[in-house]
Amino acid sequence: MPHIENIANALVLPLFREIGALAAKESIRAYVVGGFVRDVILGRETKDIDIAVTGDGVAFAHHVHDALGGSQVVSFDKFGTARLQLQGVEIEFVGMRKEVYSESSRKPVVQIGTIDDDLARRDFTVNAMAASLMDDDFGTLIDPFDGQADLTRQLLRTPLDPLATFSDDPLRMMRAFRFAAQLGFSIDTAALEAIRSMQDRIRIVSMERVRDEFMKTLSAPQPSIGYAPMLETGLMKHVFPEFHTLAGVDQRSIEYPDGVKNFHHKDVFYHTLKVLDNLCGVSENIWLRFSAILHDIAKPKTKQFVEGSGWTFHGHPELGARMTRQIFQRMKLPLEPLGFVKKMVLLHLRPIALINEEVTDAAIRRLLFDAGEDIEELLMLCRSDITSKNPKLVSRYLRNYDLLVDRMRLVEDRDRLRSWQPPVDGETIMRVCGLRPGIAVGILKTKIEDAVLDGIIPNEHDAALGYLLSIKDEILAGPLEKKPHSRKSQLQGLPRTLKDS
Repeated sequence: MPHIENIANALVLPLFREIGALAAKESIRAYVVGGFVRDVILGRETKDIDIAVTGDGVAFAHHVHDALGGSQVVSFDKFGTARLQLQGVEIEFVGMRKEVYSESSRKPVVQIGTIDDDLARRDFTVNAMAASLMDDDFGTLIDPFDGQADLTRQLLRTPLDPLATFSDDPLRMMRAFRFAAQLGFSIDTAALEAIRSMQDRIRIVSMERVRDEFMKTLSAPQPSIGYAPMLETGLMKHVFPEFHTLAGVDQRSIEYPDGVKNFHHKDVFYHTLKVLDNLCGVSENIWLRFSAILHDIAKPKTKQFVEGSGWTFHGHPELGARMTRQIFQRMKLPLEPLGFVKKMVLLHLRPIALINEEVTDAAIRRLLFDAGEDIEELLMLCRSDITSKNPKLVSRYLRNYDLLVDRMRLVEDRDRLRSWQPPVDGETIMRVCGLRPGIAVGILKTKIEDAVLDGIIPNEHDAALGYLLSIKDEILAGPLEKKPHSRKSQLQGLPRTLKDS
């Protein structure tokens, strides 16, 4: 990457010249700083702009709003920053400053500083560059910490001693891993050692801020670039202890129904990273990616050694699905996608059991019924779970999935199960049988659902009504115990699709 001294040709938005002119009227200087400058040099698109001025950043934001319009100014007076939307981009203004932190908080005491002070307080050298917006040197780069060289080296290095940088603001440790994954950069050895030595300081940061950085890493093209060193420095155990616990858990080989053995990565954590990276190559669905992280999350709790088989993890999908709510609550994640993630974790082993010719149509129907409109996402996760290093085996498994999809399509076209509703509802059952709401209605409804899924009757109203009439007397004459959890109740409330999330 050639050294660049001026980026005026990239500052094409009129607002850059306009802001510089307004600064000149106020007898101050203005610079665009940080990630915008980095992304211009890298050729990446960005709409977030940080402006540093040699004065009061909040007051200058109001001057800009009065002169150029835009959204209402949102100010953070304690930190000397203000934000507004202008000409389709979000701009944050700050007065050039020094920040001094206490031992117990990541909230700084702000003091007036120079442009060098402002750049020195930033997290990494690649984010510690500025470009002038003033007419006399418009676009001229200021790069006191050699950030351009680190862009060329694809290296994340702190401008100051990393112990000081991370101690001042421990969230920067999370940002290191996030930028590594987003940019595909490595992290400087000294920075990694600093994180390892002060990993527990992340506890003073709110879970919301930590969670946001974790999820931004998950949105990267290859999240493992960030998550692997997060584990290796010890930070993961403070951020996501269940994910951390996967490390060191050995796996056995899995023998599929066609007799072929697939040898997983021996470590569940690194196997999970491989599944996640595979999935990121085919889907940007953030909650499907989160499902990949959780799909084996219960393996440490279900691990048992069986002579002749090796390590087994019986019941880990069911336990993992139950663990999901607690993880969502602790990480303060939105609850709307919880049902989808639980469904993916619960069902992630189901398709692989259906890839031989002897599987009945009833088993296919049950999978279609349980997965509903999320079947494509489930199959993406299952395909991504093939992590063998043998390309012939991978090709064979993928062909088997193709055959399974063809068979599912035939059953779906015939039985209309993708958006299935029971052909006889509870109100009809109560009317025909003279019942009030209660256990008996649920039992009869489940019997009809099972008859459709097992192929005893077609998925049609008249056939279901006839079946109800044929079984109701026998069912109602016997003891009515509390209805067991059906497949419907296990998956009740799960969203059919996450495309709007």
